Amino acid sequence: MENGDLIEEEKSREENHHVDQEGPEVYQHGNEIKHDIGKQLSRKKLLKNHTFNLEAGGSTTNQGPGSPSGVKNNDDILGVLSLIFYSLMLITLFKYVFIVLEANDNGEGGTFALYSLICRHAKVSLTPNQQAEDKEVSNYKLDVPNRRLKLASFVKSLIERNQTIKYFILLVTMLGTSMVLGDRILTPCITVLSAVGGIKGATLSDNMIMWISVGILIVLFQIQRFGTDKIGYSFAPILTTWFIFIGVIGLYNFVKYDPGVIKAVNPMYIVHYFMRNKKDAWISLGGIILCLTGSEALFADLGHFCVRSIQISSCALVFPSVVLAYFGQASYLRLHNWDARNAFYSSVPRIAVAFVYSITSAFLVLVMIMIWKTNIFLIIIYSLTIWLLELLFLSSVLYKFVDGGHLPLLFAMVLVTVMFLWNYGYRKKYMYELENKVSPQKLVEIASDPTIHRVPGLALFYTELVHGISPIFTHYVSNVPALHSVLIFVSIKSLPISTVLPEDRFLFGRLDPHELSIFRCVVRYGYKDARTEWESFKEMLVHQLKDFIRKDELMSRQDMADESDNIEEVTRTCEETVQREMGKVEDAVRVGDVVYLLGEDEVIASKGSSLCKKVAINYGYNLLRRCVRKADEVFMIPRKRLLKVGMTYEV
Repeated sequence: MENGDLIEEEKSREENHHVDQEGPEVYQHGNEIKHDIGKQLSRKKLLKNHTFNLEAGGSTTNQGPGSPSGVKNNDDILGVLSLIFYSLMLITLFKYVFIVLEANDNGEGGTFALYSLICRHAKVSLTPNQQAEDKEVSNYKLDVPNRRLKLASFVKSLIERNQTIKYFILLVTMLGTSMVLGDRILTPCITVLSAVGGIKGATLSDNMIMWISVGILIVLFQIQRFGTDKIGYSFAPILTTWFIFIGVIGLYNFVKYDPGVIKAVNPMYIVHYFMRNKKDAWISLGGIILCLTGSEALFADLGHFCVRSIQISSCALVFPSVVLAYFGQASYLRLHNWDARNAFYSSVPRIAVAFVYSITSAFLVLVMIMIWKTNIFLIIIYSLTIWLLELLFLSSVLYKFVDGGHLPLLFAMVLVTVMFLWNYGYRKKYMYELENKVSPQKLVEIASDPTIHRVPGLALFYTELVHGISPIFTHYVSNVPALHSVLIFVSIKSLPISTVLPEDRFLFGRLDPHELSIFRCVVRYGYKDARTEWESFKEMLVHQLKDFIRKDELMSRQDMADESDNIEEVTRTCEETVQREMGKVEDAVRVGDVVYLLGEDEVIASKGSSLCKKVAINYGYNLLRRCVRKADEVFMIPRKRLLKVGMTYEV
């Protein structure tokens, strides 16, 4: 029987099924196209639609957009298929696989990684703790084009001068990260329910689907403790088989039912679809985006894989399988268009996902301008195609906000509030310390005071300031008029990079005169670095301190040699100084060991503060501080070597 006869026969069957003809209902309510491909395949039920997200780190169980009442115009199927094809092509393949993955932060991805990348090339951070030496860290620099563009300098200076833009970028970063987390709270249960619901038509009731889904979720969460490496090795052959299987099913359906759907590669079908359906076509974009769910995880989960492995697997296996799956599905629907039914569990609008798409594109444009220094015409083309398409998806999803998108958005707002409260309180505390810091002259005066005793030992005084000394130090000295023979002010600093190499971790300085034996040490970590054990940290710090003393005296010797004719005398004097100072450090560690001094500060809003500030600081920030680990636990300091100094900050 010819395809034309088949279509006529199916139209007749459609009338017998009393299909609602009240206008085009394709892709209404963000539902997904999940259709039986015949009784023999009813249990498999379009495994093809569930594919894309697994590779992307999301759920491959998201199906295509569907309709509760069928399809009125068969060309609508081609229009939607064309939308799916070009959305996958532009957003998933072109944007994420080929562009965004290259904007990684030393192998790390996600909104926060993009923010860190921008912070390294512009002074975007709201905390004034930048140091020129940070740029000397191995992982800090990136290979960028040598050519200079005025646009890059203009955008960079605009961001650095405008405090409002800095706040906006920070809030957008928090929002993007929170959106991903909020969406992932719901994704596991929705994904599994949707997948199990795929075989509902065979034998399962709703209660059975629920309990089977609960069992699957328990098993999945139990095996996660084995780590991504072991799970990856176990799931790799399963996923490969899965993708091949759904691709073959899609190819089978494509050949068997209506190969004419290949016409959907012509983008004019999209134009005709919007001309026919107008507002309904725009609303249907909220369903189309379900086909892209998981694309953002290609970048967000980059730390588990390498860029090339994701690019190769996406191009060689995932994208072809998904395209074949959707073309096969559309081919089947062309002859069975009454079978476009709801997929209830997948009908939640992906507002969080649409937001993350747009935020990633916005940050990517900044990366193109400031870091890659891309040609302005290419940036405009990207903005007018991919970014504009994502904004259209976002507008469509927001239109259906009341259909279920409020829940992940609510989770995201809670997370943004927590992040902002912590950042706000931390900055207020840091600025208070910066405004009331101890000057080097005051420190020398205190250390030289004859009433201040110097006892044997090496003391590490922890402070968050990288410029100056915390006011807690004067509070300590006023109550305990004694200092250790070797004093090091230690600042723990997080750099906007993923990892800091061990040889770059410690940055030392010293206070003149050298006889005081007072040093400054900035310990630098990346956001992926784990804190080392106390004993290892102590050994590394003492070793790096000795190395610094040796290098510092070497530089002094060179300066003295330039001014003196007796080079041998200068060399001998410097060697004696090095031996004396290194011996002093060794004696301090051996006799008095290492003592750790930490500030136990209380932060409260100052008198006259607004009600909002009092609530944010006195309740919000202090509540969060009580929920996090104490500094001595984070730094793994032995309690028998710990001394805490209490002080109240009125910010």
